Amino acid sequence: MDKRLKVAFYTLGCKLNFSETSTIKRFFDETEYEKVSFDSPADIYVINTCSVTAAADKKCRHAIYKATSLSPSALVIVTGCFAQLQAGQIAKIRGVDIVLGEQEKFNIMNYLEDKQKRNIPEIHSCAIEDVTHFFPSWSIGDRVRSFLKVQDGCDYHCTYCTIPKARGKSRNAPVQEIVSEARKIAGTGIREIVLSGVNIGDFGKSTGESFFDLIRELDRVDGIERFRISSIEPNLLSIDMIQFIAKSKRVAPHLHIPLQSGSDHILGLMQRRYSTAHFAELISNIKANIPDACIGVDVITGFPSESENDFQTGYDFIDQLGISYLHVFSYSARPDTKAVEITDRISPLEINRRSKLLHQLSDKKRVSFYQDNIGKTAVVLPENQHKDKMMTGFTANYIKVEIPFDQGLINQPVKVVLQGINEDGNVTGILQ
Repeated sequence: MDKRLKVAFYTLGCKLNFSETSTIKRFFDETEYEKVSFDSPADIYVINTCSVTAAADKKCRHAIYKATSLSPSALVIVTGCFAQLQAGQIAKIRGVDIVLGEQEKFNIMNYLEDKQKRNIPEIHSCAIEDVTHFFPSWSIGDRVRSFLKVQDGCDYHCTYCTIPKARGKSRNAPVQEIVSEARKIAGTGIREIVLSGVNIGDFGKSTGESFFDLIRELDRVDGIERFRISSIEPNLLSIDMIQFIAKSKRVAPHLHIPLQSGSDHILGLMQRRYSTAHFAELISNIKANIPDACIGVDVITGFPSESENDFQTGYDFIDQLGISYLHVFSYSARPDTKAVEITDRISPLEINRRSKLLHQLSDKKRVSFYQDNIGKTAVVLPENQHKDKMMTGFTANYIKVEIPFDQGLINQPVKVVLQGINEDGNVTGILQ
């Protein structure tokens, strides 16, 4: 009879959180613990939270209620950004046993000597100013790619964001330690690594190095087909890095760059560190050096006092940029941020209207980008997911391609001629 304790995990938020949860999972020795789905009864539930939006907070509460409903006597542990920001609030939620802050999450096994449910919830957290340790993390489970945490924390003070209060100051491990982690990932057979962090362009502050130093060293790591940069601030992406990526063997020509608003007035209220003119010049430099580059952009709509003119100015600015797609976010008021002090709020109905327009613009940009690549030959890494005798994979410049299913091609780089766009919005391809 299997006497192992059943442990289930639930992750909210960004890929950085997923990489950290994956690392925490590996702490649970398989001789003592059986990892099960979060939808199953378990002895221990670990919930890694996000607090970027109010919706993320609600999802955390829902996950706690779900765990306690499935197994009322289970030990429930909550960690992550929401746990750091609102430890006391979380501890009051019925069923929660242990709350672990930012510094304590990777010491989770220290709090499991007693695996029984607590009569009184425990909070193990310190002031975010005291968080100085960096713990490298990476995800495993997807045969094709892994998310590698290379940086944590943020020294910026955007008026809508709570992440610096949840994650602490910018910090990282030395370049060579990150390279060592990348080699471990390569040893698992994974072919693509997505470089993740809170503000990865700020890499090196705690070690006297730079993000450019890091990608130059990673470009030499054998066994990895691609390194993909998850997101980088526009003021931290230099022309030298762009030119390096253009010639790189392994760093993918795919850049995701937060814009947040195409209005200089709103950028000022957000306390962003660039102007629309700087952003437009950056996009122009990328396209001049890497013509086939995929460029994704984050944009927030409905920021307090965003007038119709501000929105239209921003929309028109984005429309003329040579970008490939948008990630659209509706503004969500977060406690203890400067933005909540701005009293001129935009109605939810109007935010929804503007969001729809930006999503439509994103669709137009993506189709245009895909069309520009039809007829070209690209290397695709096919993935395990498949349906209707077709499998999908991504090119280096982030085009989702469908090819006939072949189990032997999964995670193997294959040359594909891009043919057209199908009804699912993917590009169809034939093996060269």
